[in-house]
Formats: sequence, structure tokens, C-alpha cells
Amino acid sequence: MLTDKIGYDIIIICACSWAIAQILKVFIILIQEKRLAWEFFINSGGMPSAHSATVTSLATSIGLLVGLDTIAFAISVVLAVIVMYDAAGVRQSVGQHSALLNRIVREIRFKSKFELERELREFIGHTPSQVVVGGLLGICVSILWMLFIKSI
Repeated sequence: MLTDKIGYDIIIICACSWAIAQILKVFIILIQEKRLAWEFFINSGGMPSAHSATVTSLATSIGLLVGLDTIAFAISVVLAVIVMYDAAGVRQSVGQHSALLNRIVREIRFKSKFELERELREFIGHTPSQVVVGGLLGICVSILWMLFIKSI
């Protein structure tokens, strides 16, 4: 049974994994594009996947704190697989469709007086490598948290 203390630890680990992934996005854009893009701290998409980091840290911390042979761990692994598949599959496709629709609208707008409030957001999903790196980040954050903070 999860105690309140273990539940809070798991939430903190997941939040740290998410925050580290989001901060890394800002630094990666700074290195790649030589600009400080704080919007990447709150936006989805990009390297590494914060979704993947969060759900893998959830599964890893549950496995380490509660046990690998528990229903909670099984549920968290299934959730992680679904979220990671969605991030690299469905949401990646949505971003590609948005880019194509934006290009079509720009061409129509150029030829006529067609107006659109704003363009569709294109940077939504993740590439498989972004998902894998995010997943590994979440696992590492959980293990490091346990080693240095919880001393398992």
C-alpha cells in the first residue's frame, strides 16, 4: 500500500524529471539557435520529451519504492508505454499535419484575402529519439534521487 510519504516522494520525483527535461529544452535551443527561448519551458515537443521523462520516472520510482511485482508498477508501465507511443506517434503526426495546413493557408492567403486568426501550432509531438532520451532521463532522475536523497 502506498503511504502518503511515498506518494509525495513519487510526485516530487516526477515533477523534477519534468522540470529538468523542460530546462534542458531551453538550453538545447540556446546552443542550437543562439537564442533564449523561455517558451520551451512550458511548451510540449522538442528534445528531450518531458512527457516521457515524467512517466518513466513515475514507473521507475514506483518500482523502486513500492516494488516491481506490484499492481501500481504494472499500471505505471502501461501508462508510460501509452504516453510515449502517443508522443512519438499521434502527436508527431498532428504536428506534421499542422505544418502542412499552415503552408496551404499561407498559399491561399497569398492569392486571396483569406484571413486566419493564427497559425496552427506545429511543434507538438516528438521524434522517437526525443522520446527515448526523455525516457532515459526520467529513469536516471529517479535512480539518482533514490541514491542521493532516499539512500535505497
